[in-house]
Amino acid sequence: MTTVSEAELRRWAEAISALARTGIGFTESAYERERYEEIMAIAADIKASADGEAALDPLAYVTEWMKHAERGTAGYVTPKVAVGAIVINEDDEVLLIQRSDSGVWLYPTGWADVGYSAPEVVVKEVREETGIEVEIVRLIGVIDGMRLGVSRIPLYSLVFLCRPVGGELRPHPLETLGAGWFARDAFPQNTLNAHRWVPAVFAAKADSTHPVFYDNVRDPVWRGEA
Repeated sequence: MTTVSEAELRRWAEAISALARTGIGFTESAYERERYEEIMAIAADIKASADGEAALDPLAYVTEWMKHAERGTAGYVTPKVAVGAIVINEDDEVLLIQRSDSGVWLYPTGWADVGYSAPEVVVKEVREETGIEVEIVRLIGVIDGMRLGVSRIPLYSLVFLCRPVGGELRPHPLETLGAGWFARDAFPQNTLNAHRWVPAVFAAKADSTHPVFYDNVRDPVWRGEA
């Protein structure tokens, strides 16, 4: 018997919910809307099962999803967008923060705020979270957060290589528990998924022609191995 992981259940639940909300956004039929709402309730049951003891009442998931259900093109549900900043100094040390919400260490990240370009958000987030001023070198990665199991909601993260150009290390008191510069072989033990992104990051730094890293295309698509 095949065991289904919690991450897979969440992925299925979010995908079903997204299709249902998109259908609600475009349908003119009251009958179809009812069917989409029933589908969304099933997705909520799946997500509650995945979340286990931390689960909300399934109705709460439906209520939250429906807050973002809109008409027409605005109602087409897509992943949220975040950015990540790989800041490497002259000593080949990487700037890491310890996240206050989970306690894990990771490079600075943030949601892509409306009104800013992705690189502008990167510069802003690094400054706010660490006090360090950076300039963008180039885009080096595009990551599906749910597929990697680092997010419970659908998101794509655009990862940029950066260089520090000023500022002083000053961790944000609310968003971080700490921040620092770390050599590749001296990362904190609970650095999130370092084995997956560190090799690609340093390969990109060493070779300006190194391709952008991204998730491979599964075979078959959707159900194949990550």
